Amino acid sequence: MSEKFYVVAAIAELDASPQMHVDLNGEEILLVRDGEDFYAIAYYCSHEEFTLEGGMVNKKCITCPYHGAEFSLVDGHVLSPPAYEDIKTYPVKVNRDEGTLAVGVSD
Repeated sequence: MSEKFYVVAAIAELDASPQMHVDLNGEEILLVRDGEDFYAIAYYCSHEEFTLEGGMVNKKCITCPYHGAEFSLVDGHVLSPPAYEDIKTYPVKVNRDEGTLAVGVSD
């Protein structure tokens, strides 16, 4: 399988709200802005399958708003229980000239 990038949002869309849910080829993804950095992670927490959207973002980490599990935005590793399984991350291409974000998914 190869990886293909799809433009999913304008950078400006994450100015007012630094998180955005997207459905890309059947995969539910959460776009997250942390300062000037952008990440794409699994939309659901690996602990109880609740959404990570609305979770607090701090220092390249997101905290599940329901049970407090923490995950690295960079690589999806679990940083704090009650979750024990990592979450999926997706590569992001930022095109500042066009003002767009593209996410890579497997074909």
